[in-house]
Amino acid sequence: MRFLMTSRTTDTTPEPDATLFAEMGKYIEELTAAGILLATGGLEAGGLRVTSTGGEITFTDGPFTEAKEAIGGFALVEVRTKEEAIEIGRRFLKIVGDGSSTIQEVFGP
Repeated sequence: MRFLMTSRTTDTTPEPDATLFAEMGKYIEELTAAGILLATGGLEAGGLRVTSTGGEITFTDGPFTEAKEAIGGFALVEVRTKEEAIEIGRRFLKIVGDGSSTIQEVFGP
């Protein structure tokens, strides 16, 4: 089973420091060595919004002032059960501290 795990940032999310980067690097190495982590990365704050309305496609550059939170990063993992994905998410939040994450199963090949 594959799961996409995203972490949210808010206006009050502190900037990561060297200790956080070291702990997260160690955790990423552990998941990679176990064959669990398929991809991971941080996401830019602004982004580009693509909208379709009545067949017309529009593009809007971020950052989006109405957003109080944004997805700051992601991890794509492959595990045997949803419970394993939840434990990975739990350990991630213990490293980064306060915040929230979303865990969604990825369907398809």
